[in-house]
Amino acid sequence: MPDRKGHEPGYEQKSFPEDEKRGRLRLIASPDGADGSVTIHQDAKLYVSLLNAGEQLQHDIAQGRFGWLQVAKGAVEMNGTGLKQGDGAATDAQRLVITATEASEVLLFDLA
Repeated sequence: MPDRKGHEPGYEQKSFPEDEKRGRLRLIASPDGADGSVTIHQDAKLYVSLLNAGEQLQHDIAQGRFGWLQVAKGAVEMNGTGLKQGDGAATDAQRLVITATEASEVLLFDLA
C-alpha cells in the first residue's frame, strides 16, 4: 500500500553497477529517490550489498524504526545471529553489524 491515497501508479527499473554494491550498502529504493535510487511511496529504504567472506558492514537504524535483513545468496551473521541463503530476520537494534561468513548478497530494509 502506498503511504497515502492518490499516487499515480508508477514503474521504475534501474541497474546498479556491481562496484557500487561491493563491500558497502547501496541505497536502491527510497521515498525520495535519494542517491539515484528508485522512488517508492513508503517510509522505507532498501539497500543491497555484495560481500566477500569476512567483510563486515555496519548500519545505524534511527529510534522508532526497525530493520529487516534478507540473505539472497551466501551466509552472514547479523549482530552475531547466523543467517543463510533464503533467511530473513527482523531487528529493532539501533546498530546492525553484518558479517559475511561466505561470499554473500544481502538486502537490508530500513522501515518505519
